[in-house]
Amino acid sequence: MRECESVTGMVLLCAPSGEYDRRLVLLTRERGKITAFAHGARRPGSPLMAASRTFAFGVFSIYEGRTAYTLQSAQISEYFEELSLDVEAACFGSYFLEMAAYLSRENMDGTELLKLVYVSLKALLKASIPNRLVQRVFELKALVIDGEYTQTPPGTVSEACAYAWEYVIATPVQGLYRFTLKEEPLREFERAVETSRRRFIRHSFRSLEILESIKSSSCS
Repeated sequence: MRECESVTGMVLLCAPSGEYDRRLVLLTRERGKITAFAHGARRPGSPLMAASRTFAFGVFSIYEGRTAYTLQSAQISEYFEELSLDVEAACFGSYFLEMAAYLSRENMDGTELLKLVYVSLKALLKASIPNRLVQRVFELKALVIDGEYTQTPPGTVSEACAYAWEYVIATPVQGLYRFTLKEEPLREFERAVETSRRRFIRHSFRSLEILESIKSSSCS
């Protein structure tokens, strides 16, 4: 009999599989990124239905198969349902999940990246922190966790922008979102992080394209 194990993680992606199942991509602390199938999760009343949707965070009981895992049960502690009430925040959140799925690997320690996604989603729910700043802090810290970053921001920037860069690099994930920037340093910070992201991550994110189109529509 296959042994069941418990992992702490979050659902990054979910898709229909067959008539009643769902295919999940989980970012876990213990095993990094894994694929798991939630059998019967699309059946009405299934105990796996709520646990097999994006943003669900908690403890997942899984057992390993030849090519993927099977989800047996889950204890979800956070669904981030508030994100659904704000279209823009939900798009930012989806982008964070998509980037985490791109950067994470199977059988790697997913602790820091998982914590980063979690605290960044929480930050999106705080009115005191601009979503623009949350995005750039998330991106820069994700680069740091991935080992692809520069100690100082590219180009010539203000002291405030340089301090923000150094703060994000050096601060543990739990303390990232304890600062704000005025408009001009924030724009500098956005440009610097964008330049670095494009340099180190040569990948197009569908959720980011949608987010940019929403921003453009709101400005027009």
